[in-house]
Amino acid sequence: MRVRFSSLVVVLIVVSTLCASAFAQDVIYGPSTQGRRSPAAMKAAAAAPKPAYDAKDFSGVWWGRNNSLLMKNPMPALTPDGKKAFDLNKPSNGPRAVVPALGNDPIGRCDPVGYPRNLWLNTRSFEFVQTPVKTVQIFEWTHATREVIMGAKLPEDPDPRWYGYAVGHWEGNTLVINSNGYDERTWLDSLGNPHSDEMVLEERWTHPDAETLTVTMTLTDPKYYEKPWVGAAQTFKLQLPKNVTVLEEAYCVPSEEESFNANTRNVAGTGKKEAPADTRNQIKQ
Repeated sequence: MRVRFSSLVVVLIVVSTLCASAFAQDVIYGPSTQGRRSPAAMKAAAAAPKPAYDAKDFSGVWWGRNNSLLMKNPMPALTPDGKKAFDLNKPSNGPRAVVPALGNDPIGRCDPVGYPRNLWLNTRSFEFVQTPVKTVQIFEWTHATREVIMGAKLPEDPDPRWYGYAVGHWEGNTLVINSNGYDERTWLDSLGNPHSDEMVLEERWTHPDAETLTVTMTLTDPKYYEKPWVGAAQTFKLQLPKNVTVLEEAYCVPSEEESFNANTRNVAGTGKKEAPADTRNQIKQ
């Protein structure tokens, strides 16, 4: 009996050790701004096996270079209300750029980025997490989350929210996401393109191979744009290794932003160490 018991203990120890070895993988952090990864992360990605392919499995950390929502297609004409909102936005990027101290990008105050801007912000990563009833997007910048309820209907008269309300369904292997109820204080992008609280989005996500996601968006906002804005296809690549890659921690910290504004950002525009409080409003680029 003792021999059998001892043998059983040895077997259990061996099995436990093998299981621990199988799961004791180092956490690999996703790319930081502009897609930079540490040498260790790049080495792990190069050695990682190609993940199994399931056209409806979007799980993992994704990153896309030079994606820009709808900017690859021309912006439709603005309505009079849209033109007023557009002129009020003072970005520090693009052809209308002003010095940061004189801009009013809401991100500089650490206001929520909102959607869809957070999908493209500084080419940062995002993650898809899927359950049978809900698909969740987690964004690297501020670790904000967006919930997509599968098989549900959108609210008819929603109170605006920073990330709106989103529902999803499958059309074959395409994940279709419809959303509404967005807070108009957010911008569509760093160029200051606006949206109203009447904006609705349709996104069509596809997964053509194990390491690629694509999305096309259609923005409809009759209050600000004379016709729907149909975007070009955007591509994201899976960050390997799939199961142990996690998002970088990237938060907009108000105290840090205030200090940076007062001592660096606003000095560039005003020459003064302290600028008026309402101009401390540009994110570090």
